[in-house]
Amino acid sequence: MRGRDVLRRVITGQWRLAAGGAVLAAGHQAGEVLVPVVIGVVIDKAILPGDAGALVRWLAVLGAVFAGLSYSYRFGFRLAERAAERAAHELRLEMTRRTLDPRGGAETGRLPGELVNIATGDTKRAGAVHAALAAGAAALAGLVAGGVALLWMSVPLGLLVLLGIPPLLGLAHLAGKPLERRSGAEQERAAHASGVAADLLTGLRVLKGIGAERAAEARYRRTSRDSLAATVRAARAQAWHDGGMLIVTGVFIAIVALVGGRLAVSGDITVGQLVTAVGLAQFLLGPLSILAWANGEFAQGRASAARVASVLGAPPAVAEGDGEPARPVRGALRLRGVRDGDALRGLDLDARPGELLGIATASHATATALLRLLGRSADPEAGTIELDGTPLRDLDPAAVREAIVVAEHDADLFEGTLLENVAAAAPGGPDGAAAVLGAAAADEVAANLPHGTGTLLTERGRSLSGGQRQRVALARALATAAPVLVLHDPTTAVDTFTEARIAAGVREARSGRTTIVVATSPALLAAADRVVFLDGGTAAAEGTHGELVHEHPAYRATVL
Repeated sequence: MRGRDVLRRVITGQWRLAAGGAVLAAGHQAGEVLVPVVIGVVIDKAILPGDAGALVRWLAVLGAVFAGLSYSYRFGFRLAERAAERAAHELRLEMTRRTLDPRGGAETGRLPGELVNIATGDTKRAGAVHAALAAGAAALAGLVAGGVALLWMSVPLGLLVLLGIPPLLGLAHLAGKPLERRSGAEQERAAHASGVAADLLTGLRVLKGIGAERAAEARYRRTSRDSLAATVRAARAQAWHDGGMLIVTGVFIAIVALVGGRLAVSGDITVGQLVTAVGLAQFLLGPLSILAWANGEFAQGRASAARVASVLGAPPAVAEGDGEPARPVRGALRLRGVRDGDALRGLDLDARPGELLGIATASHATATALLRLLGRSADPEAGTIELDGTPLRDLDPAAVREAIVVAEHDADLFEGTLLENVAAAAPGGPDGAAAVLGAAAADEVAANLPHGTGTLLTERGRSLSGGQRQRVALARALATAAPVLVLHDPTTAVDTFTEARIAAGVREARSGRTTIVVATSPALLAAADRVVFLDGGTAAAEGTHGELVHEHPAYRATVL
């Protein structure tokens, strides 16, 4: 329910502004009603009698009405549009907060591109209900004012309009239901297509490397066609909705004009009143069209609001602890009976304070599950993980990630200079970051760039080679000076000589701090104080790299 509560708070938070816009817009519609009324009076009071003075007075009144129309329209819809933009902006902020929430969960089952689509397109549609609200309220006010004016001239005409409005509104609501359903499906497929496109672009180099461009192209073509089909269905529903409402409103206005004409022929209304009736009949087309448009906006807004609420209300991936690690953080990690699907099956593991611990496993699933649990992207299905004797479940996820930094194998770089990337989380800023460049062999990367550490990198660091990106990402992880640092395969794209240099650099840079290296690199494991070999989701062997190579065939096969 939290997602709907947040959505309701944001939307209702702008209602006062939207209501102000609705009042002014309603004034505009009332002024529109006055125009044919005043023209009819001019005909009856000034033109037919030939009274020049009365003509001037009533023309002045007509000019004042137009001045009021201009003011109310301009400022009324300005307020409504401001409310819509503010609501959309606040929804985008809420989406960002939820996506960046340390407890996670918003991204579950969604591609990154899909989240971006919801945070842009759907929030805009949801915020637009304020503009639709103001326009719809103004149109309704115009219809009521027009009905009252007709009722003042002729009871049959007035009753025809006032009694005809409710059925029209009900019909518009029913006509909007298919549009709401298909609009939701359209946004869903468009978001999925955006997610697939972003996913393919991210892995474009890998796809080219394995020759899978055609498979990727076919996948995106299918997704794009599904999105196109959903868009066409939504457009067809929009066309039926708008066209149907236009026919209904046109028939309604024709009936009003026909009744007005018969009343004029029978002498029940004057010539001026006939002009007024015809003018009001033509005017009513505007409010009725606006109501049809507003109803369509509401239908699409409701579908988008449901998608936004589903993200805001997504359950957290981890429990919400509120504790803080003991200060200073010693860096002792203790895992007991940790289970996570088939990847970890009752794992017992200890990392001592200040130790460089190597963890080797042939299973990518086991390594990924361990990293996910240590970084509190998820909690174990069973068992406990403790930091300095305190279960991670009892700690604030943000505090855990300050104490335990997990550097993923495929960590992305960002647009900016090389030094800015490394210093992104360095406590000492650029000065502290510069000291770790050598430890990660990233100083060689800087030396080969045109402007050294001041060289601008492109998005995701694509201007660098795979090995260069790895070294810069490792330098960034080392620069955090975290009490516990977990590294996952940080040297898979570098040569053997550079790997040996990095192993020595990591050991020196992390001296006195707990470091866990999850890798199968002999150079990194040889630099570790102790190595634990995981097999079948449990700890199968423990010792130094040299001992395990000589004594454990499965370990030897994994790392050599």
